[in-house]
Amino acid sequence: MADRAKQLRWYNVALIAFVAVWGLGNVVNNYAQQGLSVITSWILIMILYFVPYALIVGQLGSTFKDASGGVSSWIKHTSTKRLAYYAAWTYWVVHVPYLAQKPQGILIALSWLFKGNGSFVNTVSSMTVSLICLALFLIFLWVAARGLTTLNRIGSIAGTAMFIMSILFIILAVSAPLMTKGAHVATPDMGKLSTYLPKMNFNYFTTISMLVFAVGGAEKISPYVNNTKNAAKEFPLGMLCLAGMVALCAILGSFGMGMLFNSNNIPQDLMANGAYEAFAKLGGFYHVGPVFVILYAIANTMAQISALAFSIDAPLKIMLGDADKEFIPKGLTKVNKHGTPINGYYLTGILVGILIIVPALGIGSMNELYKWLLNLNSIVMPLRYLWVFLAFFLLSKHMDRYHSEYMFLKNKTAGMIVGGWCFLFTAFACIMGMVPKLDYGANPGSWWFQFILNVITPIVLIALGLILPAIARHQNRQGSNV
Repeated sequence: MADRAKQLRWYNVALIAFVAVWGLGNVVNNYAQQGLSVITSWILIMILYFVPYALIVGQLGSTFKDASGGVSSWIKHTSTKRLAYYAAWTYWVVHVPYLAQKPQGILIALSWLFKGNGSFVNTVSSMTVSLICLALFLIFLWVAARGLTTLNRIGSIAGTAMFIMSILFIILAVSAPLMTKGAHVATPDMGKLSTYLPKMNFNYFTTISMLVFAVGGAEKISPYVNNTKNAAKEFPLGMLCLAGMVALCAILGSFGMGMLFNSNNIPQDLMANGAYEAFAKLGGFYHVGPVFVILYAIANTMAQISALAFSIDAPLKIMLGDADKEFIPKGLTKVNKHGTPINGYYLTGILVGILIIVPALGIGSMNELYKWLLNLNSIVMPLRYLWVFLAFFLLSKHMDRYHSEYMFLKNKTAGMIVGGWCFLFTAFACIMGMVPKLDYGANPGSWWFQFILNVITPIVLIALGLILPAIARHQNRQGSNV
């Protein structure tokens, strides 16, 4: 039976992980910040960060193969229940900015689908967009609270469609100058090495959080370690193959972006509209009109809706499912007749609602609001990866206590060094990412507003997790006195 359960080969693991980790948005967002020099950044981030990250997850998943709580369970086994609670809280709360941005993505996709352009981003005020996004989010929150899982079911279809469109973009963009007469290379000097070398200055280091954000989430791979045939050999091979595929798509995708958009004069709305504008240009080159734009807009709308529905429900249930009554108030675990933790949904609605509305008070442009919220995600979301590296550091420190079928690093000191490096690099990227990408001289008021929000938001979201244990202790004392 055990042998039959271990049916996944290295190529199966690589493909499963690739679909889960990668997307065209990763190419567009990082090209928008670094231009063609991002190709060098992709190579460095793969070698120095993503490969060890993926292999670390493999060892943790193999060591704690019966743990159901993911990162929080790894922390519980290697440290304390209190730290495990904070890991679970972090995993949930970092999804708040993610949820706040999904309605924006839906609106942009629908704008391209029905209007055929991205003017929505540059013509509608940020407050109007925020109010529409809040209404959209509350509708999805209500639907999810009623236990309707239909939206979740389209996730696999949407994910596959987005994966296909990402690969299609690379093929079409890279081959366009060779296949079509109307295509021309937008970026000059693409044959010179200097075009691809980043300037390692302060501004460059403020952009690496977006790279970390792009390659993060490898902990999703952990359940597959123990289903891999000969995991000790084939799982690391699968992860190296994954890194190679991601690197190839990142490099070719960035190269394709360089052909379509001048790396020295990147459009201000590239993060919001870049993928659609790229497909619009490719549609013109291949004489198919708006076909690619329509297909991508439909796929992206489905993907955004699915991600919104899934991310409302799944992270909260993961946190509460592995909850310890010492740290989680009883009221937060209350479920309605649909089996939904309704008070947790209320808390989600309040936090996301605040994050949708408040930034619009100081950021007047819809385009700037979109870019700011995307950058905020690159600051906040990697905070959950810190717990992965802490768990691996502690696992390596006490290696003699644990057994694993797959071992990334068998040397205790080497394991602690690699775990410590990944932890510090992630923390450094998050801190540097707090510096706004907005030109200070053009609008110092908005720059400071964004900077303050970038610093305060992660602190407040994490600090809120300190309140729940205090409430739980109070409730437990009251219960023991009855």
